[in-house]
Amino acid sequence: MTTSLVTGGAGFMGSHVAEHLMKLGHRVIVVDDLSGGFRDNVPSGAEFVEGSILDLRLIDHLFEQNSFDYVYHLAAYAAEGLSHFIKRFNYNNNLIGSINLINASVNHNVKCFVFTSSIAVYGAGQSPMNEAMIPVPEDSYGIAKLAVEQELRVTHEMFGLNYVIFRPHNVYGERQNIGDRYRNVVGIFMNQILKGEAMTIFGDGTQQRAFTHIDDVAPIIAECVDYPKAANEVFNVGADVPHTVNDLAVVVARAMGAECKVKHLDPRNEVKIAFSDHSKAQSIFGEREKVSLEKGIQGMARWVNDHGSRASNIFEDIEIAKNMPNSWAGVMRTAAVQR
Repeated sequence: MTTSLVTGGAGFMGSHVAEHLMKLGHRVIVVDDLSGGFRDNVPSGAEFVEGSILDLRLIDHLFEQNSFDYVYHLAAYAAEGLSHFIKRFNYNNNLIGSINLINASVNHNVKCFVFTSSIAVYGAGQSPMNEAMIPVPEDSYGIAKLAVEQELRVTHEMFGLNYVIFRPHNVYGERQNIGDRYRNVVGIFMNQILKGEAMTIFGDGTQQRAFTHIDDVAPIIAECVDYPKAANEVFNVGADVPHTVNDLAVVVARAMGAECKVKHLDPRNEVKIAFSDHSKAQSIFGEREKVSLEKGIQGMARWVNDHGSRASNIFEDIEIAKNMPNSWAGVMRTAAVQR
């Protein structure tokens, strides 16, 4: 039986990838430290190990005890905007943790290392983004993701470890942690509506993103190892049609059966327009029908209404407070007083 390791498999994207792998007949082992995921996200039948990819003893033990055919690395702290202010934490979790897995994969003859990167590697002014562009990331999160991509390339050249890299973007859907105040705008909007609050938007809301339902991403990531032409390639994956954040707020409010109440905050440092070209992925994985924004948001809204609001997580270990958005800085000051 094919055995696969899924890091971050108790999280949003990781749990969906693990579920699809099990449908494909894989034996799946999930490792997750539950810092952003939930035990009940792990699909039934998967073997769950609670722990961190920074724990070398744990990683070595997992690879020694299991002959992994494939590693699907989805564990990350993916708060892109916050990464400016938590640089050390970002690089430890998103770069050093990845290196631990790459080393173990080489030493234990893993057939392929599947890595979820991000369109954050591209930076600004490059939409529609395609894989031939020179990446110029503008935040610490994107820099860490690009470094892992480059490490996989040189590791393949030096040691023969095959890889597939995906750059998904703005993914939303069922099982997303809507209590995370720093990322995943769809979840943030839905959580605010459940609490009777206005949806908060940084700046004027004309930022454009191609919001992507999880069903447009997870199956391709899970299946990629069965496509020989995907080996050692990088793929954008996600929705094709960009929408403004203002438009998103209208769609979310309608799906939640709520009035569209919006509060605009001071703008933050972020890319204004970001969406990708997916012709390369389509040439390898074929044309696939994609979930419309309205249908995807409706499905997530049903799940959210069934599961209710979650308490927001407060990231307290800020390394740089300078130039932090006022709405975040206020939370940090409040947290400091409570401690």
